[in-house]
Amino acid sequence: MCGIIGYVGNKQAYPVLINGLYRLEYRGYDSAGVAIMNEEENELFLYKSQGKVSQLDAKITGKKTAGTIGIAHTRWATHGEPNDINAHPHSSQSGDLVIIHNGIIENYIPLKKELIGRGYSFKSDTDTEVLIQLIEDIQLNENLDLFEAVRSALNQVIGAYAILVFSRSNPDTLIAARKSSPLVIGKKMGEYFIASDPTPIVEYTKDVVYLNDEEIAIIKRNQDLRIKTIRNKDKTPYFEKLEMSLSALEKGGYDHFMLKEIFEQPHSVSNCMRGRLDPRKGSISLGGISDYLQKMTNADRILIIACGTSWHAGLVGEYLFEDLARIPVEVEYASEFRYRNPVISENDIVIVISQSGETADSLAAIKLAKSKGATIIGICNVVGSSISRASHAGSYTHAGPEIGVASTKAFTAQVTILTMMALLIGRKKGTITRSKYFQYIHELNQIPKKIKHVLKSNDDIWKIAENYKNTRNFLYLGRGYNFPVALEGALKLKEISYIHAEGYPAAEMKHGPIALIDEEMPVVVIATNKGTYEKVITNIMEVKARKGKIIAIITKGDETVKELADYYIEIPETEEFLVPLLATIPLQLLSYHMAILRGCNVDQPRNLAKSVTVE
Repeated sequence: MCGIIGYVGNKQAYPVLINGLYRLEYRGYDSAGVAIMNEEENELFLYKSQGKVSQLDAKITGKKTAGTIGIAHTRWATHGEPNDINAHPHSSQSGDLVIIHNGIIENYIPLKKELIGRGYSFKSDTDTEVLIQLIEDIQLNENLDLFEAVRSALNQVIGAYAILVFSRSNPDTLIAARKSSPLVIGKKMGEYFIASDPTPIVEYTKDVVYLNDEEIAIIKRNQDLRIKTIRNKDKTPYFEKLEMSLSALEKGGYDHFMLKEIFEQPHSVSNCMRGRLDPRKGSISLGGISDYLQKMTNADRILIIACGTSWHAGLVGEYLFEDLARIPVEVEYASEFRYRNPVISENDIVIVISQSGETADSLAAIKLAKSKGATIIGICNVVGSSISRASHAGSYTHAGPEIGVASTKAFTAQVTILTMMALLIGRKKGTITRSKYFQYIHELNQIPKKIKHVLKSNDDIWKIAENYKNTRNFLYLGRGYNFPVALEGALKLKEISYIHAEGYPAAEMKHGPIALIDEEMPVVVIATNKGTYEKVITNIMEVKARKGKIIAIITKGDETVKELADYYIEIPETEEFLVPLLATIPLQLLSYHMAILRGCNVDQPRNLAKSVTVE
């Protein structure tokens, strides 16, 4: 959600900035802009455009861009509609200061009224313009340098921010600051690259610092990085190496990032297990939670907190922990959890799941749970992310960068981590016998190979999508472990093809959704031959009696459901608790092909952002 890229160094800034904006497109946005300072001619070049980065790039073609310091931004609208005026960067009234900002300034209205009373006028509807005017007002009235003015302003604002600010009168310096919105600083031979995540800077440097909340960085060309808190306390910058590779950010011959990431899942699930699962020894080792394993085993209950697709992974986790480890589990939307008065004890384990590790609601939920004494276990994909640092312990999924907004490989990686956790705790508690433990580990180890087999159905799934591309509504049904898979399948279809879809427990169909079923309603049923298989067959019969069309996910070799279904997709036989790792794959492919056939932008669906860093 929104993207930041900044540069100060000895080379031309514009190529770095525009390339960075293209890298940041996956985050979701509706406008873009760039500001570059030409210190030799004392000129500021500021260009903004509603729409795609390519439109901004075209708008700038042939215009002045010379300069070695600059900032650029992709905006996802919160305050003010998407247009050229509300796009970032924003200038102060004198034109001396320029800012880009991710986040929300919650008290911008009283600040704006106060500034208007002092003679300031505003061009945009944004909270960001209020912040840059406030910084300038403080700088002028209190005769402060830019760092002190920014620090003073940030002590007055309420909300979330990641900002980059520079001054025309001091064109060697960028000021960066963050609170509840990520910011990373990379360095290389007198140059600095600043971004909202590492994707725009990995091709220039591997040495980075992740700013912590309420930290401000003073970034000067050819000088050492300085970091202070908003209380003016010095902090020592800690540089670490990026694990991300540039090749992981390319499409690698696929038409879209989403398709690439779907087909990466045999590899990403395998990476998730590498060094942790040993089928020869029959063992699982999760070093990130080893110090808290006993506490997790003795927990009164587990709370799983997440948003979106990660919440669906958490629902699978509920079945896993209750089934395999016999620990009560509650799964909560982070956005709801943080605004009620939940009952939390010191003996509760709170597992927070987030692909980006920056989800604002999940971070707030961690803060609340910590204040009650709970132990926080994070499951994240991004090393060094805010959630990973806020957790007591946790496990990285190691799925690699996920550029497509619709999460695919992150989901299966999260479920894989939850599966290993549940197995490990179940064995430690004695709820899983030694022989079963060996059996389950062996079968989990086979999942990457079985995902490869499922991916061979890609062409058949395209044919199903061809038949239903103009459908307006879908219903997804599943029971037990497959109910969260139904929810996730429906979400994928909604978010990238814009077709209305609902996921339901199959047995709940009779309590309302059955009224929708007619010959125009396709129903996707996860009908593998485990658990409540016979009950699901009954649900299929109920749909067929009302002329609904059945698209079934079935276990390979199952002739019964094959005969009942209008279309079917086979997945290999596996343990019941591992079925979600296979059954979700064809639903991802179905959504992808439906969206492509409808002419939708699958990697950047409308109105969506990859990382929701504001409420």
